[in-house]
Amino acid sequence: MNKAIRQQIFQRLAEAIPEPTTELNYSTPFELLIAVVLSAQATDKGVNKATAKLFPVANTPQTILALGEAGLKEYVKTIGLFNSKAANIIKLCQSLVDLHQGQVPEKREDLEALAGVGRKTANVILNTAFGQPTIAVDTHIFRLSNRTGLAPGKNVVEVERKLDKTVPAQYKKDAHHLLILHGRYSCIARKPRCESCCIVDLCEFKAKNLT
Repeated sequence: MNKAIRQQIFQRLAEAIPEPTTELNYSTPFELLIAVVLSAQATDKGVNKATAKLFPVANTPQTILALGEAGLKEYVKTIGLFNSKAANIIKLCQSLVDLHQGQVPEKREDLEALAGVGRKTANVILNTAFGQPTIAVDTHIFRLSNRTGLAPGKNVVEVERKLDKTVPAQYKKDAHHLLILHGRYSCIARKPRCESCCIVDLCEFKAKNLT
């Protein structure tokens, strides 16, 4: 895929998705961090339902620590893997208090040092909370990048590096959400909605579903 086609792809996605942003509900970087940790192998809808009850009660490292692990589990028990997520969130909150004065750090290495935070989560926080042009490759972006020929790769790190090199500069900041939302609602896993896709003529997917 050449540079001109990539430019067209992102131009069309930006026109189709004029306000690309996360579907997780949050009002501070810390709330976003907790929501993203909870969202692993869970739906944004399910996370939003849990945090709608949690955040009015505890939405800082200190107040979540005051809940304790058992207290936190009561709020997140509807989410998959809630036991390990609650344990990680307590450790994460303690690290924020001990090392970062209770604030979410803006450096990748500091974020990745937190319990339950990997490269993907760090990229989401850097991009969505702090406006950095990072691209977190989730299942949607990995599938879409390979299927369309936009940035094929054998693993998420390979795809991320290719996207980082090839996404046009003007779309770098929004690329993460443009691709996620397109993958979530149009270029879906089983039967991609090619007939209504805004980039169908630019996509290199050979088995297009046009019926």
